Amino acid sequence: MRLSLPLVALAAASFGIGTTEFVIMGLLPDVARSLSVTIPQAGYLVSGYAMGVVIGAPIVAMATAGIPRKTALLALMALFTIGNLGCALAPDYWLLMLARVVTAFAHGAFFGIGAVVASNLVPREQRTQAVSLMFAGLTLANVLGVPFGTALGQAAGWRAAFWAVVAIGIIAFLAIARLVPSGMPGTRGGLAKEFRALGRWPVLLPMLISTMASVSMFSLFTYITPLLEEVTGLTPHGVTGALLAIGVGLTIGNLIGGRLADRNLLSTIIGAFICLVIVLGALAPVVHMTLPTLVLLILWGGIAFALVSPLQIWVVDAATDAPNLASTLNQGAFNLGNATGAWIGGVALNAGMHYAQLPLLAALVAMAGLGLTLSSFIDRRILPAQISPAE
Repeated sequence: MRLSLPLVALAAASFGIGTTEFVIMGLLPDVARSLSVTIPQAGYLVSGYAMGVVIGAPIVAMATAGIPRKTALLALMALFTIGNLGCALAPDYWLLMLARVVTAFAHGAFFGIGAVVASNLVPREQRTQAVSLMFAGLTLANVLGVPFGTALGQAAGWRAAFWAVVAIGIIAFLAIARLVPSGMPGTRGGLAKEFRALGRWPVLLPMLISTMASVSMFSLFTYITPLLEEVTGLTPHGVTGALLAIGVGLTIGNLIGGRLADRNLLSTIIGAFICLVIVLGALAPVVHMTLPTLVLLILWGGIAFALVSPLQIWVVDAATDAPNLASTLNQGAFNLGNATGAWIGGVALNAGMHYAQLPLLAALVAMAGLGLTLSSFIDRRILPAQISPAE
């Protein structure tokens, strides 16, 4: 599949969004010390952002429904940039939380609208790859944005990382304005119809699976820095290198997942969940050993992100009468999982669970996601479009 400039612009924006979402995880100890809160409390900044996506997704989807898609994307990038400016300037924990939530309001709608725009830029048989290329910005944020943002935050203070994201937001805004084509209209008078379409179980099931996939990932990923420092024994600079390596895994897994899903969507999702359970189960007993931990975390990240674009396309295909709203709300579902995963991990740690046991918690949630995916075979009307009753 050829890489088009509009997809590059969308990927640049998703790079900025991914950086601001994930860089906080590399800076949890720094933020906690600076704002005089505990690490689990600082972890709730991840949950707060994710809940901002969950709450903001339907609100912003309705507010931008009738707006041309390019105009909506530009408005969302402006909101994103302003929110990160607030993060950089926030004087205390609660104002930082508020700024994170404001920033998050742009997240769900941007990825929801952007996924539909990306899928309309290519032939139907390449749609999942196009979406995965847009999400490549999100994964590259873990390769470049998060490690270097973490290093910048550790060297110049955590606020410097958010100032860098403000600059990225401005660049992405200009790229969308210049490269993304106009002429894609918004929804006209069909919001009520779209909301009715979303009430169907074939649409709700893949959204629920998206949530479970994200819960599994973020129950571990939120606390990856203290785990690597306190259990594996890495230095802060070693953690930066580990995050870089995990980000490479995320990027490769995302692209492979998109390619495989264009061949067989459901098999890709089922296979990814099975591999997640195996890798997480293998990680728990060796998490105190540097090399095995890094290898398994790279595999884990790649497998987890291989699920993102296939689940997004499953939701869009299932909601044939409501693609824009469904795509946006599925981002809310992912981030509901982010918030829930961070919260569950924090509760488990406060209850006495050790960081080394978090991979087992994540594996249990992945097993639940696998069970939900397999349940789609009970009624063939629920299966993705690639596996129709006629087949």
